[in-house]
Amino acid sequence: VQLRASGGGLVQAGGSLRLSCAASGFTFDDYAIGWFRQAPGKERECLSCIGSSDGSTYYVDPVKDSVKGRFTISRDSAKDTVYLQMNSLQPEDTAVYYCAVASFSRANPLTADENQYDYWGQGTLVTVSS
Repeated sequence: VQLRASGGGLVQAGGSLRLSCAASGFTFDDYAIGWFRQAPGKERECLSCIGSSDGSTYYVDPVKDSVKGRFTISRDSAKDTVYLQMNSLQPEDTAVYYCAVASFSRANPLTADENQYDYWGQGTLVTVSS
């Protein structure tokens, strides 16, 4: 299993970035991908997660109020890639952003709990200047 996160960088406050998480080594449509971030000195937190099963798409909505309406998760099964579109970025969004893969089912619903996520990408740094 490999997850390659990319798209981070330096952006001014108010700007946008789109992060990509390219997956390989597993059947993409059978698993969920979540985006997390970890700011310096803080715990890692879930931002949003997306998965598909039996033709339906499942989401964990943005967990943090501060990113609701600004961050949007999406997936492209043709490219085995999950995206995180981030708009109206603020300095407090500065963090290392990670993607991770989780299995889920009706008996094991998709959640924001990072313990559900088995494999993690290397992270991509997002720095927002004021």
